[in-house]
Amino acid sequence: MEELLGPRVSALSAYRSAALREEPHKPPAHRLSASPRNQKVKKRRPKKPPRGARPLSSGAAHGQPPGDSRLVLAVVTAAKSRRVKLRSRRRVLQETREQSLEAGDSAPAAEMDKKGRASARCLQAGSSLRRLLGELGGVPHSRAQAARLLEWLVAPLSPQSFFEQHWEKQPLLLRRGNPAYYQGLFSTAEFDAILRDHEVQFGVNLDVTSYEDGRRETHNPLGRALPAVVWDFYRNGCSLRMLNPQAFSTTVWRFLSLLQEQFGSMVGANTYLTPAGTQGFAPHYDDIEAFVVQLEGKKHWRVYSPRKEAEVLPQFSSSNLTQNEIGEPILETVLEAGDLLYFPRGFIHQGDCLPEAHSLHMTVSSFQRNSWGDLLEKLLPAALQMAIEEDVEFRQGLPIDYLEYTGVLNSDVIDPRRTAFIKKVHALIAKLINYAPVDAAVDQKAKDFFHDCLPPVLTESEKACSVYGLPARWENGDVQDVDVPFRENTKVRLLRYGIVRLCNGGDKMLLYYTTENSRVYHKEEPKYCEIEPEYTDGIEFLLSSYPNYVSVKALPCDTLDDKIALATVLFEKGLLITKSPLFSV
Repeated sequence: MEELLGPRVSALSAYRSAALREEPHKPPAHRLSASPRNQKVKKRRPKKPPRGARPLSSGAAHGQPPGDSRLVLAVVTAAKSRRVKLRSRRRVLQETREQSLEAGDSAPAAEMDKKGRASARCLQAGSSLRRLLGELGGVPHSRAQAARLLEWLVAPLSPQSFFEQHWEKQPLLLRRGNPAYYQGLFSTAEFDAILRDHEVQFGVNLDVTSYEDGRRETHNPLGRALPAVVWDFYRNGCSLRMLNPQAFSTTVWRFLSLLQEQFGSMVGANTYLTPAGTQGFAPHYDDIEAFVVQLEGKKHWRVYSPRKEAEVLPQFSSSNLTQNEIGEPILETVLEAGDLLYFPRGFIHQGDCLPEAHSLHMTVSSFQRNSWGDLLEKLLPAALQMAIEEDVEFRQGLPIDYLEYTGVLNSDVIDPRRTAFIKKVHALIAKLINYAPVDAAVDQKAKDFFHDCLPPVLTESEKACSVYGLPARWENGDVQDVDVPFRENTKVRLLRYGIVRLCNGGDKMLLYYTTENSRVYHKEEPKYCEIEPEYTDGIEFLLSSYPNYVSVKALPCDTLDDKIALATVLFEKGLLITKSPLFSV
């Protein structure tokens, strides 16, 4: 047993740290890495496009991607030459889309969204999660599904009231008096089944912890977390934290993958199983927005305000704190099954079990490193580099004597030269805003998010209409049904709205996507493929048409072969589904 020292690990931090411990040589998440299965979508004359994957060069030495600021700068430089052309293309795209929808058999997207919202309002706020997830299948737009799931999570409070009154501001306690509210999300029985049926590893998927007499300890052995060992720890008063239940539970996976589209940020989860009369963790604050979902039993919670301004919405989690450091709680309550407790990052909290009941809760986490400051970390270096290259004022030399009246030793000196120097610095900083490549920097954040994302969970009907439903097989001494039988009238649409992001990669267009991501954090490299510029209209067309189905012939490409080639590549990556199964089995 060793005492856990150092910074406190939040739900998302623990999830990420475990993955990095398992694979310590992976590149940092903010770097742009080539996907091992990249495929360049090129203009093709053959009806059947080639399927071979081609690795993409990022343009840096030894295949390594450039830093964020250099990449943002390259993106902006390349984008300038495309702006006029893109405006013209978008006008044509809009005309094509309107003609396609007029000729199609589906309602306009606005009407479909209206129906989806009406359908969502019909769902009962008090319905169980399992019933809710089933009913969400009738909501056509994935963002409407995500919004409805958040509405259910914070009910009976409206999402608007939640964001106005509590988000990043103050805790929220919801008592529901309905122990079955979260039924089907996760349970101790499922926890036990996962231990028996999966290769759960101590320190990677599971932590064993305790907190007694002001001392927090972790007790992880090496190797697989076998049920006999894990339950012996629990019987002796240790708390069990599963770091990534979404890797084992399809329901948790679907729950989180829907919410990530609502928040536009990675959504992770930890589950905590705590024996009666014990506490597993020291007081601390986290770097995430936390939703504590009480699944079973009861837990006594105390929440404390941030101690100082610097700890309001912190960028990193705290170390373990002592009772003497945290003052008096602003909220003290006992959560029972079906209840919800939300608190923003920076709010200190601790939970302990009552003597008469164990506790199982899940902490759903989001918005880690998703602040304005994190965006500016990508934006400002690129803006400065652009300003230096384009504005001679940024390249002019410093005053020869500036060291005489600047620096810490001269901070209190009254000198007109110092006043002029500081005024010049302020003016240059103000001028820097004119060079800020906002959209390119946002795309860099989006790439990070897409790497973090869980892949979407497909329903059975979606599987039948996707690449996963093709009956390709070996039969009678040969392969059967391998080709994708797209025709000009085949109806297609994106699987989800939030699974693709088209970005300018300097001298190429890159399509980032999430369908091939792993349920284990960063187990796979970022997924993207290179798109020829003439195909970008097709991607925009599919996004603007969603959730409607459109015919392959409506895609704004030059020839029918090109339309089929684009649809086929997107279909084979799991990004498109057809309105009806391509094969009847």
